[in-house]
Amino acid sequence: MALFKSSNPTLQEKSFRDTVLEGLSTGQAMTMNGTMNKLGILFLLMLGSTLFSWNQVYQGSDPMPMMMIGVFGGLALALVMMFKKGWGAYIAPAYAILEGLFVGSISAIYNMQLKGLPMQAVALTLLVVLVMFLIYRYKIIRVTGKLRTIVTIATIAIGAFYLIQWIAFSIFGSALGFSLTNSATPLSIGFSILVTGLAAFNLLLDFDTVEKGIESQAPKYMEWYCAFGLLVTIVWLYLEILRLLSKLQRN
Repeated sequence: MALFKSSNPTLQEKSFRDTVLEGLSTGQAMTMNGTMNKLGILFLLMLGSTLFSWNQVYQGSDPMPMMMIGVFGGLALALVMMFKKGWGAYIAPAYAILEGLFVGSISAIYNMQLKGLPMQAVALTLLVVLVMFLIYRYKIIRVTGKLRTIVTIATIAIGAFYLIQWIAFSIFGSALGFSLTNSATPLSIGFSILVTGLAAFNLLLDFDTVEKGIESQAPKYMEWYCAFGLLVTIVWLYLEILRLLSKLQRN
């Protein structure tokens, strides 16, 4: 039976396979406190760049360059991180800063259209993260192999759909399934609720993966890697909540 499974590509079994027991042999194993502290550092860095890009948009700067730098720069660093986990202390903070450029820019755009929406999305995201952590902590929903399989397949399907939609928009100038992902129809709202729920369930898998990494004495540098993986899921959750709230307010 695989020890580590998560639909988050940064927190897969193969990410830990070569590091299991390394922390025990070196005397420097990852801990939950260490992982959460590093997640806090990444949040602060992302917050700083988020505020910077937000202010730039409100000062009249074009948000697209910052969004593109954030998306493609972050993607490049995420790919490097998956192969060079030991570089996490350098890559994860850089990723958080780039992610903040994207999050701040798109949040400012939403705020111009619907005043106060990003703050609502932030509050709701933090609430969902807390609730999912408590659900995991007290085993209200147990992370079983079946649950992992369902969440993983659904996440891959959603990711593939978003990718196809983005490619179609880039080539043809029109988004495939736009009415499903961006309109304020009941069907589109239902779709957003489904995807938001999927992002929330990914947190359960991520928490379980982190816990098993600690139990298996993964090395200290994996704290940065796991914090990075959690940040990826939380940002995804925030973006889905932001989209959902915008639909509800326009409905």
